[in-house]
Amino acid sequence: MAQISRRRILGAAGIGLVGLGAIAARPGRHGAPHDAYFSGVAKALQQAGIATPTLVIDRKRLHANVQQIVQNIGGRMQLRVVAKSLPSIALIKDVLAQAKTDRLMVFSLPQLLQLSPAYRNILLGKPMPVAAAAAFYREQPAPVAGQTLQWLIDSPERLAQYRDLARQQQRDLAVNFEIDVGLHRGGIDSAETLQEMLAILKSEPRLRWSGLMGYDAHVTKIPNIAGATQRAMDHARQAYAAYAQQVQTALGEAAKTATYNAAGSPTYRLYDGSGVENELSVGSAMVKGTDFDTPLLDDLLPATFIATPVLKTPPKFRIPYGVEWIGNAAQVWDRNLERAYFIYGGNWLADPVSPPGLAASGLYGTSSNQMVLVGSGLQELKVDDVVFFRPRQSEAVLQQFGDIAVFEDGKITEFWKPMQATA
Repeated sequence: MAQISRRRILGAAGIGLVGLGAIAARPGRHGAPHDAYFSGVAKALQQAGIATPTLVIDRKRLHANVQQIVQNIGGRMQLRVVAKSLPSIALIKDVLAQAKTDRLMVFSLPQLLQLSPAYRNILLGKPMPVAAAAAFYREQPAPVAGQTLQWLIDSPERLAQYRDLARQQQRDLAVNFEIDVGLHRGGIDSAETLQEMLAILKSEPRLRWSGLMGYDAHVTKIPNIAGATQRAMDHARQAYAAYAQQVQTALGEAAKTATYNAAGSPTYRLYDGSGVENELSVGSAMVKGTDFDTPLLDDLLPATFIATPVLKTPPKFRIPYGVEWIGNAAQVWDRNLERAYFIYGGNWLADPVSPPGLAASGLYGTSSNQMVLVGSGLQELKVDDVVFFRPRQSEAVLQQFGDIAVFEDGKITEFWKPMQATA
């Protein structure tokens, strides 16, 4: 009997230890109300009478980011502003003025048609079907005085198409060659292909070679296994230098003053001006969505948010009828699922940022109409309060909410119209 009792005691003790372990592993209750910054933005929105999902840009943070980027480049290279990542003419104008540059990179025909009358120095950021180039010249047949418009060309076949367009329209075209520096998303990937394109170029006086463009987004995205990041960057620089040398040998002095465009927001800090590359493309980093929260961009601040009202705050988060027991069990385990906040809209390419401790409900699912966010209740949200999201990226997202609200000095000071949504 004594032995049985000891077994029972030991078993009960074991169960107790497991229970204590489970309690220790239980998620802690977390969350808080808005901090002073987001409380100020929320107050400004409410004073402006804004009660629908709205894209907000903090102008002071935007200016600080642009100035920091210019300081980081340090005059060693030129800065080209990426229009697709800042899709508002007023926003682009503001950024160009802060950066003291007139260089734009454009990625779509509609944006090119909107921007080309006002801006002189434009490089296409992706190869466009020759039909798109023909459509551009139908819409804007007269050349803009002093404009340099560089069409991006990625293959001999596309170059031949643009040659035929130049002949048909009796129009001189500037062509910039896209080179593959390791991303493997297309572009010239061998000396033989480049040589073939140079032969086409030399045979057509209406084509003028204007430079190279090499995009290296893969460098900071690949797993850094055994120094893979540095090897990828070294390869990108070496490949760029080799293609530039080949062109300079073939074209002589004219090639030395060309546009040698490189990088993007994730990688611009990796260039110090020591190579042939003479300009860097940056756009997304200036407003800094969450996809750009990287060590290389730690000196920049988030400058854009989605603000949306809270529509409903039921006293307890309840899963729909029939499976309520699942929600009850989840709430017993995780006290951060106790409260639900139904917001105006939702399901954006964005993540809740304030008040802290909110999250989408994996049990309830998403909605573009009245998305539910769950929390512990420490957020102290009420109906008509504002929840803030950070977009993961700026392109496309900035075009989903109508006019962009500009926040500055504690107020909504103006509204910027976004450009037409386009791929």
